[in-house]
Order: sequence, then C-alpha cells, then structure tokens
Amino acid sequence: MANTKSAEKAARQSTVHRARNDALTSQLRSAIRKATLALKAGKHDEAEAALSHATPIIDSMVNKGIIHRNKAARHKSRLTKQVRALVKK
Repeated sequence: MANTKSAEKAARQSTVHRARNDALTSQLRSAIRKATLALKAGKHDEAEAALSHATPIIDSMVNKGIIHRNKAARHKSRLTKQVRALVKK
C-alpha cells in the first residue's frame, strides 16, 4: 500500500503503463510471428509483405522504449536475411 500521494499516483500510472506495454509487446510479437510463419511455409510474397509490415512496428517499439535498439536491429536483420534466402531457393 502506498504511503504518500505521489506513491499512489505512481502505482496508478504503473498499472496503466504496464497494460500499454503488454499490448505493444503483443503487437510486436504478432508481427514477427506472422513473418516467421510465412517464411516457414515458404511463401516468399507473404513473407516479404509481413516483413515490410513488421519493420515499422519494430522501429516504433524502439522509439517507445519497449525494446532495445540492438534487439530491433537483430530482429530486422534476421528476418531480412531469411526472406532473401527464400528467394535463392
């Protein structure tokens, strides 16, 4: 239980922020999963579309402080590498 007014407000804010962060994280995971599933299915066009849809979502999560920029770069790099490899097959 909070002892001060500021601690009460911080507790209220943390629940709101947590809910927002959870929703944004879910959105991020869904975008990455959609691209990954298209890659596993071998559908190049869908994978490319999913990647182009996921890239700005990943970047926006960095700007919102949900994930670290290196993690975002790693996700984008690996997905792009896999999409390009799918073309060569």
